[in-house]
Amino acid sequence: MVMKKSLFPLFIFLLPLAAGAQTPYHDEDGKRIDKKELQVKDYLPEIHGTLRGKFEYQTKMKASRFEVRNARISLTGNVLPIVAYKAEIDLSDEGQIRMLDAYARLFPAKGVTVTAGQMRVPFGIDAHRSPHQQHFANRSSIAKQVGNIRDVGVTLGYAFGNETPVTLEAGLYNGSGLTHQKVWHKEVNYSAKAQLLFARKLNLTLSLQSFQPQDVRINAYDIGAFYRSGRVHIEGEYLYKTYADRAYDDVHALNSFVGYDLPLRRVFRKISFLARYDMMTSQSDGKTTDEATGTLSTTDYKRHRLTGGITLSLGKASVTDLRLNFEKYFYARNSQSKESEQDKIVLELMVRF
Repeated sequence: MVMKKSLFPLFIFLLPLAAGAQTPYHDEDGKRIDKKELQVKDYLPEIHGTLRGKFEYQTKMKASRFEVRNARISLTGNVLPIVAYKAEIDLSDEGQIRMLDAYARLFPAKGVTVTAGQMRVPFGIDAHRSPHQQHFANRSSIAKQVGNIRDVGVTLGYAFGNETPVTLEAGLYNGSGLTHQKVWHKEVNYSAKAQLLFARKLNLTLSLQSFQPQDVRINAYDIGAFYRSGRVHIEGEYLYKTYADRAYDDVHALNSFVGYDLPLRRVFRKISFLARYDMMTSQSDGKTTDEATGTLSTTDYKRHRLTGGITLSLGKASVTDLRLNFEKYFYARNSQSKESEQDKIVLELMVRF
């Protein structure tokens, strides 16, 4: 009975898949994918890469560090007009080698996709951005701590609508992340996401997710929207997370920012002025427990953050961004702040090719 109730929201998202699609699906970079394009590109794999070199100065400690934040290489292509693939590895994810995406994707009907393998779970806005799509040097609390999940499973996608394009995604996953794929599961872990684009400017995203990393089931709900018109980008996103049997307090997280692009004629293509406010209440990852009480313990403490930034962009065929950010954190008296989550100045060079 519990399983039937937990699957009900997923079935609601999957109902439209029974209908005929009207428009092609969009890939993670927003490009339209249709059958004609796939036929032309058959058997021609594309290689992409993202390099991010970073310098940070922590004002409280008066200490600094250099870091290769990302060194990603991805291979994408099509085996048949209706079969695509992607494999992406990060050679330096904060100094560690990690396999990120490894999936095959089918296009059984116009607008319909079936993706199987290792991927980012469809949930939220900011957490779904690749490093070259980020607006700031460091991700928001929603994207990094609260709503960032990659997992192994299967995702169904469906896109329709011309005047108001709609994209639906829903899937089933292990729920244990990328490193425990051989573990057998009796629980059902799922995620679903709906995106609506109004007037080609306003994007509204609704998401839900249910997973059980260990003994406690966690449910998360996300609503967000962004408006993009000309030089202006305005975005807001709210996430709400609950733990079964009140194993931990409910979690609230918010991310909001505004950006303005100013075109330049010499050297740089544009300069972007950015301001962000994001916050999160204390949360548990659902795995770490207090040895004394046996209850879930806090893995990330409540904080507020203000970020101001300037980004200088070069090129069109390949993207090169020089990002300068200042982050100001605000913690409650009883909160514990990690060294990496304190006031700092960040200078980053990002290259996407």
